[in-house]
Formats: sequence, C-alpha cells, structure tokens
Amino acid sequence: MKRKTSESSHPPDVDRLWREYQATPVDPKVERNIERAVRDLGASDDVVIRPVRYEQSEEAAAAVVYIDGLSDADVVNSYIFDMLNRSLYDVFRHEEAEERKIDMARLARELLVGIGSIRSATDMGSVYRHLLSGEAIIFIDGMDCAYRADIRQWKGRDITESSNQTSVRGPRESFTETLRTNTSLIRRRIKDPRMRLETTAIGRRTRTDVTLVYLDGIAKPSVVAETRKRLRSIDIDSVLDSGYIEELIEDGRYSLFPTIYNTEKPDGVASQLLEGKVAILVDGTPSVLLVPAQFTTFLQSTEDYYQRAFYASLLRILRFGSLFISLLLPSLYIAITTFHRDMLPATLLFSLAAQREGVPFPAFVEALVMEVTFEILREAGLRMPKAIGQAVSVVGTLVIGQAAVEAGIVSAAMVIVVSVTAISTFTIPSYSASIPIRILRFAFMGAAASFGLFGIAMGMFALLLHLCALRSFGEPYMSPLSPFRASEMEDTLIRMPRWLRFKRPGLSQGGGSVRLRIRR
Repeated sequence: MKRKTSESSHPPDVDRLWREYQATPVDPKVERNIERAVRDLGASDDVVIRPVRYEQSEEAAAAVVYIDGLSDADVVNSYIFDMLNRSLYDVFRHEEAEERKIDMARLARELLVGIGSIRSATDMGSVYRHLLSGEAIIFIDGMDCAYRADIRQWKGRDITESSNQTSVRGPRESFTETLRTNTSLIRRRIKDPRMRLETTAIGRRTRTDVTLVYLDGIAKPSVVAETRKRLRSIDIDSVLDSGYIEELIEDGRYSLFPTIYNTEKPDGVASQLLEGKVAILVDGTPSVLLVPAQFTTFLQSTEDYYQRAFYASLLRILRFGSLFISLLLPSLYIAITTFHRDMLPATLLFSLAAQREGVPFPAFVEALVMEVTFEILREAGLRMPKAIGQAVSVVGTLVIGQAAVEAGIVSAAMVIVVSVTAISTFTIPSYSASIPIRILRFAFMGAAASFGLFGIAMGMFALLLHLCALRSFGEPYMSPLSPFRASEMEDTLIRMPRWLRFKRPGLSQGGGSVRLRIRR
C-alpha cells in the first residue's frame, strides 16, 4: 500500500509564501489581523501581541505586535501602549469613519514625535518583514494599513579592538555584528552628504540586511551598478556571514587569489571609500567587503598612512620581500640542493652535505614533512582555546623541530628554512591573501623537485599570467602594475609623502583630479 505523504513533510516554497503575504492587504479589522499573524507565525513564544480594547469591548480597537528580544519592550510598555490607551477615546468617540481617519492621522503624528520613525505598511508581507527585523507593528481598527515603529534593540557586542588586524598607531575600533553600529562608525569618519547607503534583504529564510555604501561622485558609476546588479542576482536560502556574499559575487571563482578585500577596521573602509571603492556591509558579521580589489591592497595596512612616509615605505618593501620569501624559499632550497649545487660556496655546500648525511629522505620529502607539520600546528593553534593555542603552536614547533633534527629525519638547515618561511607569511596584513601563498608554496616545491630553477621560473611565469588576467568588478587585479600607471605608483610599492600625492587614483570617478591643495 502506497504511504500517503503529509503536508508537513513538504513545506511550501518560501518564495511562494512571501508572494502570498505581499498579496494579502492589511485588514481593517484588528481581530482578523491578529488571527492571521498567529496562524502565519505559529503562535511563537517570542511574538508578543498586546490588544487595546475600548470601553470593555469584546473586539480590539488596536493592537501592538513585536518580537521579544528584538524590539525595545520598554518603549512599547511606557510609550506606545500607554498613548494608544489614552488616545483611542478621542479616535473612536466619532461615529463617522472619515472623522476617525482624521484623528488616526493625528495619532500617528504624535507617535512619530515620540519615537522618531513611524511608517505605514499596506500588506502582510511588509508587516512580517519589518516585524521580524525588530520593529513594532501597530494595528488600528478601521485602518487599511498598519504602522511600524522602528524601536529595534538587541544585545550586541561592544565596539572593541580587532584581534585580527592590530594597530600600533591609529584607531583601534573595529566593526561589530550590528549593521547600524557599523554604518555609524563609517558616518563618524566621513561627514559627506553624498555618501549613499542602499540596503536590501538577501536570503529567502534569513532575510539578512545587506547595505551597499559608496560616495556619489567619487565611486565609478559602472562599479556601483555592477555591484548592485550582482547583489540583486543572488537567490539563496540563507546569508549568515559576508563570506556567503563574497563567494557569490567575486570574479575568478576558480582562482586561489581573493578578488574582494575584507576588513574589520572602520578607518580602513573610510579610506577605501575615499579612493573610489564600494563597501558591502552584512548584518551579523564584523567583516566588511570592499570592491574592486587590487593585489597590492592586500599587502598594505591602514597603519601605513599613520606613520611617516619613509618608514611606511620601508615596511611595504619588507612585506613584498617577505611575500617572495614565503612563496619561494623552500622551493629555492630544494632546487639548489638537488640540481644546482655548484651555485653554493664550497664551505656552505660541505656544511649542508654534513647535515644531510644521516637524513634518509630527499630534500623535497624533507621540506614537505616539515611544511605539513607546521600547517597542522598552525591550524591547531587557531582552533584551540586562546589561552593555550599560541603556546601549543610555538612550543610544538620548537619541540618537534628539535626532535626531528636529533632523530635524523630532517636537517637543521631545513628547519631554519621552514621557520623563516612561516614567519614571513605572518607579515602579510590580510589573512585571506596569505592562504593562496601557503597553497602555492607546495606547488612550487613540486616544480623545484622536478625541474629545478627552470620549474620555478615557469611557475612564476604562469602565476604572473594568471594574476594579470584577473579582474575585480571590471578593474584589472594587478593595477597599477599591469597595466602600468606611473601616476599611481606613488602609493603602491612605496608610499610617497602625503604632500606629494595630489591626484585622485584612477579607480575613482574623475581619476587624476586634484584632491590636495597646500596653501602657503
């Protein structure tokens, strides 16, 4: 016998439900709206419905609906509910519906004065969307619309210093998981009336607020339009972090390199907006996305602009050098000790040969074992409790490295090479940019073990071709190195003094225009 499938095992499509809600107008009868809300929301415990009755009437003259924990219950109890109780007598003492509507408009204005944001909602889809976002919904008998009061309030993390992007000099504030807190941190730094914020809800079930931020007149209209188009094209069940958005809108989806920059620093976002970038803020996550992104941006730090130019330039050169060390040092060691021993001085060659005398593995296997071991220790240090994670990663590396040398599994020189490589990786300011370097390191090690320096050269050639072919929201990923723009090199490999940087970068609208004038 064929088993009958119950309706509960096949829930209705979420999109169809929202379309049904949007097609349902707000009923003029409050009781019907309450019944529908109870039916649609499933009589959840956190959905608070407070009816207001007029002169012991059986039917409610008004009702306030809000989500406990998302809305400010004190405002509902001490202001909205109390005002409705006192004002409904004036509203319903009239027999004529037109006079009631006039009094209702007056009541809405009074509510607006006390709360600051009262808007109307004509369909149940709008009612549910704003109710689930933390707004309070006010139904009035005889009105074919509901009023929504923006009294959102929920517990959130305080503004603290970022643990991922530390600063020696400069602001130490970082974004939080609350969208409006994050937008206010940007507004504090850029007091420009041309700054635009466009918010849309993404996710069929989560309805996560995603805000697009840019400076009108500075950001390129083509970049803004492309970003808006990609966000609107997303059709996904849920968005819980900015990483969901990043993966869905990025260019070069099969590339290891990130084409969208992310940061937790409000000052970093403000500086990028002033350079013509577009920011994407996602409610519930402290990571803000910035587009378009260039490869050189991942090697720059906001602190570069708070130090003197000469010191900041030295640090940038150091980062670029550390990048090549992190990527190529193990492969260069493997290639030279395996294929090109004649490149080494005789003294160094004899020292390396003496160290490797008891090692049973070739240089490639030796480096592979040490690199994999270090990656395991690094991941363990990140996932373990903070109090012991750092100690485990550092002590574990020292102990295992020393034990491996004494056991004759690896040479002392290889431990030094792997240690310098790992330390060089930490100089890259962006964590997302260090991941592809760590992955490609293994590919270069394999090329060096197979073809020596020729394999490394071919690998670098293929890598540069790939990077030059990448684009981020229509802009070259390697700009201004490729295509080469001499006018923008003042803030790429080095940072020229601020009094020499007169022109706006080419990525912004009106690139090359004057942005600094010094009056003597």
